Amino acid sequence: MFEEKGKKGFLNFFVISLITSLGVGLLLFFIAAWYVSKDKAAVPKSPQVENSMNVPQPQHIVAEVTSGPQTVPASVAKSASPGVVGISVLKADSKSIFDRNATEKWGVGSGVIVSANGYILTNNHVAGGKNKRIIVSLLDGRNLDGVTVWADPVLDLAVVRVNATGLSTIPFGDANTLQVGETAVAIGNPLGLQFQRTVTSGIISALNRTIRIDTEQGSNYMEDLIQTDASINPGNSGGPLLNSKGQVIGINTIKVASAEAIGFAIPINVAIPIIQSFVDKGDFVEPYMGVFAYDKEVIPYFDKNIKLDNGIYIANVDEAGPACISGITVGCIILQVDGINMSTMMQLRTYIYSKSPGDVVNVTHIMEEDGKTVTVPIKLAAKERDGLITR
Repeated sequence: MFEEKGKKGFLNFFVISLITSLGVGLLLFFIAAWYVSKDKAAVPKSPQVENSMNVPQPQHIVAEVTSGPQTVPASVAKSASPGVVGISVLKADSKSIFDRNATEKWGVGSGVIVSANGYILTNNHVAGGKNKRIIVSLLDGRNLDGVTVWADPVLDLAVVRVNATGLSTIPFGDANTLQVGETAVAIGNPLGLQFQRTVTSGIISALNRTIRIDTEQGSNYMEDLIQTDASINPGNSGGPLLNSKGQVIGINTIKVASAEAIGFAIPINVAIPIIQSFVDKGDFVEPYMGVFAYDKEVIPYFDKNIKLDNGIYIANVDEAGPACISGITVGCIILQVDGINMSTMMQLRTYIYSKSPGDVVNVTHIMEEDGKTVTVPIKLAAKERDGLITR
């Protein structure tokens, strides 16, 4: 009897303790939940959540996001890609591309739309020369016939025209303001149209580079080039090199095949007066002075005994050209044109291209005969043929 009462008492005690524990546990749970919900209400939402709800982000957060290094190539690619074209060129060994016996070969390069009414800037080695059919491929899928309206094998630049209007263009930058180390983005068609508008990025590796190019016409020295480590491969030729603002600062031209990440672009400044003339007049008649000069970086390749600290050394003169008529000869050193210092042939070309045939420029130079510095007026001619540009 005692044992039964003891068992019942223990059981009652156990049940009461269990109910009490559950009650206290539930009470503590609700109290904790109340405090947690209160703390959550006091925590502000993350910027990402606010932005997804169309709530304006704090200004400093916007700046951090948009200035990130990974956003620059993406932004440049988005804005510039519509202005990049593929250029396919049909080359033939015979006089006519329609000759059945002709050996045909397609070459592929890139180009930059520089005017809404159909002018495209590219390389001479892409679209220069004759007896070729040119097809320009646009981002919207159109393939248009093009014609080369101007080309210069020394500069390795050419202008192609297509019959179209309302094209997307890319704005020009200023290559003279570039600094080593700043961002550079290249867009083009490496290895063919199957990789069209490939975007590569890097930095400006160096400025004012001079490289020697061996061509069928002999050796040519390209001066004042922009060096970049943004990948440039065959097919990128003629495409744009852009700055972080999406502006064209150069036209990609060549890479060093024996090295990695060493490519070069022609500064855009020399092409700007040419493009402007086509846009304004529908033509470009090249103002001609009749000299070819080298800067202090190139002269040692020819004659290490020539000391050149400033100016450009006249290596060749067209004997029928304006400069020769005004007394400038081989060996003279041009220091200034119209009071502007000249350090490279590229600078001289850029300035002369901004003029028109018939304009007079005043050239300050050191005479080869007696070393005197004189200034002579030169009346620019219209270029009708290549001058004596090879040594």
